Amino acid sequence: MKHLKVGDKAPQFSGMDQNGKEISLNDFKGKKLVIYFYPKDNTPGCTTQACNLRDNDELLKVHGIQVIGVSMDNDTSHRKFIDKFNLPFPLIADVDRKVIELFGVWGPKVFMGKKYDGIHRTTFLINEEQQIVGVIDKPNTKAHAEEILEKFN
Repeated sequence: MKHLKVGDKAPQFSGMDQNGKEISLNDFKGKKLVIYFYPKDNTPGCTTQACNLRDNDELLKVHGIQVIGVSMDNDTSHRKFIDKFNLPFPLIADVDRKVIELFGVWGPKVFMGKKYDGIHRTTFLINEEQQIVGVIDKPNTKAHAEEILEKFN
């Protein structure tokens, strides 16, 4: 599992959001971007994380920060997740793991003693020049927006 680090150029990604609209890094030139990777829609930790970002969306926007979530769930799952929790940001449906692999967040995990490959919950902070200025490994799902603001400022 290769892992991007602070100082690296953000990889040129593109993927389809919950509405079938293509989203790419180029859409965010000159803007601050948070791209967060999470394991699965509608699971407790992922829901807590998404809702924390939702509840702090206006504060993040005041600081010029835009948010994108990425998981392997399909567009239908993402639409339901967004509708159920009123999420104000897009979710990329990365069913083929292209974006996940680009950012190096796929790899071995252990849950309740079982070993398997999966998405490592990770957040990347990308500045206006498309450089990675922060990486949050194992974010605090209940205070993720606060972590983002602390690292970006």
